[in-house]
Amino acid sequence: MSSSRTVLITGCSTGIGRASALRLDAAGWRVFAGVRKEEDAESIAAAGSDRLQPVIVDVTDSASIDLCRERVEKDCPEGVYGLVNNAGAAHVGPLEVMPLEDMRRQFEVNFVGHVAMTQALVPSLRKTKGRIVNVTSVGGLVSTPFFGPYCASKYALEAVSDCLRVELRPWGIKTIAIEPGSVATEIWESGTQIFAELREELGPEAIELYGDALEATARAAAETGKRGIPAEHAAEVVERALTARRPRARYLVGRDAYGMTAAKRLLPAKLHDRLTARVLRLP
Repeated sequence: MSSSRTVLITGCSTGIGRASALRLDAAGWRVFAGVRKEEDAESIAAAGSDRLQPVIVDVTDSASIDLCRERVEKDCPEGVYGLVNNAGAAHVGPLEVMPLEDMRRQFEVNFVGHVAMTQALVPSLRKTKGRIVNVTSVGGLVSTPFFGPYCASKYALEAVSDCLRVELRPWGIKTIAIEPGSVATEIWESGTQIFAELREELGPEAIELYGDALEATARAAAETGKRGIPAEHAAEVVERALTARRPRARYLVGRDAYGMTAAKRLLPAKLHDRLTARVLRLP
């Protein structure tokens, strides 16, 4: 298998990562599909061909990343062509009462982990003049109330993508950001569950202050998940970023992503804030 058709993708248990791994596998790529659990490795292996190889990797664990790197370097001494940083999680809630440990965990998964994976794979990518695809979010361009930790981590990943695009340019390594809007993935189901759990964890004062707004945001999150585009649509864009002769620096995915970024760009901040509150039906 040519190194120009080899890719490592993190976060392949569900959603965009799984869809991307299976799509590229079907297109003839050799895919290292990063997952955290053995059962997820078995599941994606059963769904793919013998070109798809599950790899256990936790992007928040340096030892796990080192083992993943060693596995890839052993199997592909000529280097890999693509790294898709996709692993992610969402911590939600009012910033006033957000546990700082949750904020740190959010950045470890959605930001620091991707930087760590990139550092580990750049020497391999340098051999092939390969590509880094960072799956950020429209949340990295437009912030949403009560998703502060998630949006902040995605903003940070956008900044790193811009830096890497220039820093790695001398070696022909391209860095591309994928910015999905609403995608029908399990993250929305877990987000709704997190809101329910958050209500139980908050003290009575916080419930009195934010209870109604959290309920409205949870309903909006559930509705967003229902109308989201299939993960396969985002996977198609990931493939395009890896294969286009002249890939864009960033790709928005989904109508709402285009709508949200246009609204932020065109509307005054105060009007945009009022519109956001109205759309989310916040008190």
